[in-house]
Amino acid sequence: MTTREVQSSGQKSTAVVWRNRAIMTLATVAVLVIAYFILSSFIPRWWAQRLANTVHGSFSSGIWWGLVYGFVFTLVPLLLVVFAVRVWNRKGGKFMAGAAVIIALVCSLPNLMTLTIVLGGNNAAHAGQRILDVDAPAFRGACLVGAIIAAVLFALVIALMGKRGLSRHKATKAAARRPEPTTPPMTGDR
Repeated sequence: MTTREVQSSGQKSTAVVWRNRAIMTLATVAVLVIAYFILSSFIPRWWAQRLANTVHGSFSSGIWWGLVYGFVFTLVPLLLVVFAVRVWNRKGGKFMAGAAVIIALVCSLPNLMTLTIVLGGNNAAHAGQRILDVDAPAFRGACLVGAIIAAVLFALVIALMGKRGLSRHKATKAAARRPEPTTPPMTGDR
């Protein structure tokens, strides 16, 4: 084989790799778009029915479950993301961080599905809104309040973690600056 043949086969293989990547990317995007349209017509109705079965048309139950869902499914994913950031540079941290982010996404799904009902503009979202109005009253508002409470608590936790880290940093700097205690030189005079 000559150098020219090796270079041309290398260029062809690079072109083939990029062509295959482009095809896979387009196929993935097409599948995701199709899945989005299928799920956007199914998820809001289905989730509203699940919430309606939980709340049973009671205002107090709607408030309670809304607060619980909003608080838990906001705070847990946020704390998992902080965990992922903190373990990223440790041994095995990339795996643990990836797992924590995936679990955080799964934990945030109830709030995201409720958000598709609240903010959605399609027929399924409107049907979900009507279901929640009748069979899960006060759930949406209580879910928002629970999410806000969780976000405030999360901000406090982050502030405390930052303050603790700042205190540790100042302590290590002060320890580094502190001179070693010296002993007076010993002389033979008494």
